[in-house]
Amino acid sequence: MVKQRKYVVKKHFQGVPKRDDFEIVETELPPIKNGEILIKTEWISVDPYQRAYNSRYPVPYDQFGYQVSLVLESKDPRYPEGSRVVCHQGWCDHSVVNTSEGNSGEAHSSAVYKLPDLKGLSNSLGIGAIGMPGATAYFGFLELCQPKAGETVVVTGAAGAVGSIVGQIAKMKGCTVIGFAGSDDKVEWLEKELGFDKAFNYKSIDVLKALKEAAPKGVDCYFDNVGGEISSQIISQMNLFGRVAVCGSISAYNEDLRNTPKASIIQPSVVSKQLKIEGFIVGRWLSRWPEAFADLIKWARSGQLKTREHVTEGFDKIYDAFVGMLAGENSGKAVVKV
Repeated sequence: MVKQRKYVVKKHFQGVPKRDDFEIVETELPPIKNGEILIKTEWISVDPYQRAYNSRYPVPYDQFGYQVSLVLESKDPRYPEGSRVVCHQGWCDHSVVNTSEGNSGEAHSSAVYKLPDLKGLSNSLGIGAIGMPGATAYFGFLELCQPKAGETVVVTGAAGAVGSIVGQIAKMKGCTVIGFAGSDDKVEWLEKELGFDKAFNYKSIDVLKALKEAAPKGVDCYFDNVGGEISSQIISQMNLFGRVAVCGSISAYNEDLRNTPKASIIQPSVVSKQLKIEGFIVGRWLSRWPEAFADLIKWARSGQLKTREHVTEGFDKIYDAFVGMLAGENSGKAVVKV
């Protein structure tokens, strides 16, 4: 009999998630049935949506999230013992997965799929650049912004798992790329290593002034990870028929939902510039994720795409990695090695 340790959310988060909002529970897993696999977790993902979706579920619930896992025992020939899978089993060290379950099309889906052939790249990228975050950057940017060479692209949360990939894809497409991040170290990384044309620490500058200087001819595409006043300011600098892909609003995830921060209204800019603003959840393109992964693997192996990871080690440190990611302590993808 295999024992499972898992994180259970006992209380809905109030502000920044607290350690005692979680409980680590140990249970015995049942023997697997036909169509099931027993897996051992190797890498666990911590992501902003795990904070954003917290209030959707009645407590207690098992903390959801993506993981890369090793198949220990299988009663599904598609997933033989010794193979690796990506699934959404959450913060646990072992689990039994029903491989025939449907998919909800959202980030917290019940999908399980074989880890792509990463051609020598780290398996951890299966929950990062060659996983849900990579697909989010790929489809959210290319499908909704439809960038053209010579255009100016702005990315907020630019040093995060998604934003750092968006900026690099924009450079490959021949765009001028401006990023906003939360520390001077991140700014240096974006400019020196990832090739952003300009990056700014939004905490220490006048955003509007900096943007006007960096993009004197205005902004064509904006990939919005953070929401809030900075987004209103960027949208005010958009060009005619500009496109905005809204991926998230991490600036407000830890705020009281009854008293969220106020930001300048954007409707005058939206109307006068005839902007297209579209929100999305990456599950929309789930059937096409392999298409994204093929390009992302090719770019990563050729060195066109740099895939920095912020690695935390230890099952007991998942909470620390999660809260650190929400505070912006990571450059690139935050992952936990179990």
